[in-house]
Amino acid sequence: MTTRGDDLDRIMAIMDAAFDPAFGEAWNRRQVEDALLMGNCYYGLLDGFCSKPADDAEAAGFFLSRHGFDEEELLLLAVDPRFRRRGIGRALMNQFAAYAKSRGANRLLLEMRSGNPAELLYRDLGFRPIGKRINYYRSADGTRIDALTFACD
Repeated sequence: MTTRGDDLDRIMAIMDAAFDPAFGEAWNRRQVEDALLMGNCYYGLLDGFCSKPADDAEAAGFFLSRHGFDEEELLLLAVDPRFRRRGIGRALMNQFAAYAKSRGANRLLLEMRSGNPAELLYRDLGFRPIGKRINYYRSADGTRIDALTFACD
């Protein structure tokens, strides 16, 4: 899936605002562009009212996913800190699930670093732990952090 340039600008603005540099989780523009050019990666954007943003409006959150066979993996999800605690993360997850189902996905997957506060949302939406990668992530200060994998049928 390709993206309009202004949507990519909105994704990158949210990424810059939302991801803590201490964890090194943010992707750069080239990584996002390359993923979307692969043809099996998709994105969704929402504004501060949990709606698709108008062409000239600011976006408050996004997701990026990858489809494969009957599964879809959440690669990134972010909400601009100015718009948090408004249900946008939940709305993005619901949009992700609906889009994935429309592409034939029967199972949703995601991976996150241990200690990520989004785990509460994921569990509330039916995601359950299926694995752990010990010391998978490395923070900016060199600390190693486990990766947790979750699935939802």
